[in-house]
Amino acid sequence: MGSDRVGPAAKREYLGRMRERYAGADRATKQRLLDEVCVMTGYHRKAVIRALRRPPRRVRRRGGRPRQYGPAVIGALRAIWEAAGYPWSARLRALLPVWLPWGRRHLRISAEVERKLGAMSARQMDRALQASKRRLRQRQYGRTKPGTLLKHQIPLKTGRWAVTDPGFTEIDLVAHSGDRADGPFIYSLNVTDICTTWVETRAVMGKHQVDVQTTLAELRHALPFRLRGIDSDNGGEFINAHLQRYCRREGVHFTRGRPYKKDDNAHIEQKNWTHVRKLLGYARYDSLVALTAINALYADLRVLQNLFLPSVKLLEKRRVGSRVRRRYDPPQTPLDRLRACPAADRMTVAQLDQLRATTDPFALARRIEEHLTRIYQLANHRVSPAASTRRVDAAGGVDAQTASTTSLENHTERGFPQRPHAAASSASVT
Repeated sequence: MGSDRVGPAAKREYLGRMRERYAGADRATKQRLLDEVCVMTGYHRKAVIRALRRPPRRVRRRGGRPRQYGPAVIGALRAIWEAAGYPWSARLRALLPVWLPWGRRHLRISAEVERKLGAMSARQMDRALQASKRRLRQRQYGRTKPGTLLKHQIPLKTGRWAVTDPGFTEIDLVAHSGDRADGPFIYSLNVTDICTTWVETRAVMGKHQVDVQTTLAELRHALPFRLRGIDSDNGGEFINAHLQRYCRREGVHFTRGRPYKKDDNAHIEQKNWTHVRKLLGYARYDSLVALTAINALYADLRVLQNLFLPSVKLLEKRRVGSRVRRRYDPPQTPLDRLRACPAADRMTVAQLDQLRATTDPFALARRIEEHLTRIYQLANHRVSPAASTRRVDAAGGVDAQTASTTSLENHTERGFPQRPHAAASSASVT
């Protein structure tokens, strides 16, 4: 009962007063004081004896340096992080110089906040955004069947890519079938350049061999460099006479990975996640209206992903005891890597630089969010995974290595919808 009468602060003050009386009292008086303190505080008698015998504790100031980045800095950092699609800290720090000039207009940040953002390290960004990083794991579905025709005519590619010129790519299809594979539905054809990490994506209805070859031809003309080679898996949509004849006619080198060895196509497998699955989730899209809407999304995504969002590439991987140490290059956008290539067309690079200088990334991110909202409304939810109708808390620990089944139902205030994290592949990290 005594503990209900006196609060914690009052208990400390009361014990301080009683400590002075207790120190100078005789034995009989100390017994009466102990009885009184036990009743007033509700403490055990031994605890009261220890509290009255020990000297009062001095309140220590918290050690360490004073807090340098206040709510204004962290709020601006979080807004840019969300608009850029939740990149991890090294990429986030690399994209700030391009995004901050537009951030002055949209976020109304002061010169002091901008200076502190420019001085913030990647580790500090991780700590500042730690409270916003939550992920759950996601299920994945595959709809590729192995192709048996012409496999002996298309050479295997198993070693690491050692290319210094753009144009050598990996290609793959991502199915948007929900939890059923019957009937026609939309696929996303993904093309990833090894040298520059440039990505082009286009939606196609079904995976008919002629349609896939026609869509690849469209992506070939959209690339800012000449397509020199493609490397695919063993799906029948790629291992066929239509694509083989097209590659021979256009002078494109055609190779394939080993069956059931996804590491042979590690670059494209990772881009399938970061550029397609994290955005569209696992819902089913099977209408022509959805096809048009998804291609409109990809038209804006190619600008944001290739011009404004840096990525890193694996430079070295070595084993130290039981661990594998990986070393990556500094984060760069695909456009920056293209500019550094001696074989790149200078006129094309200049046009892309002009496009980046005149494009507002915040407005582009909001437009992408509008695309995603409309696309999700066009999904065929009657045959989509039930677990993909909710999304968890926003963009959590980039290092948590966890994700959840996705939908586009929950959006943040700006930027992309909340998307789960995917573990980076051994080839590159975006």
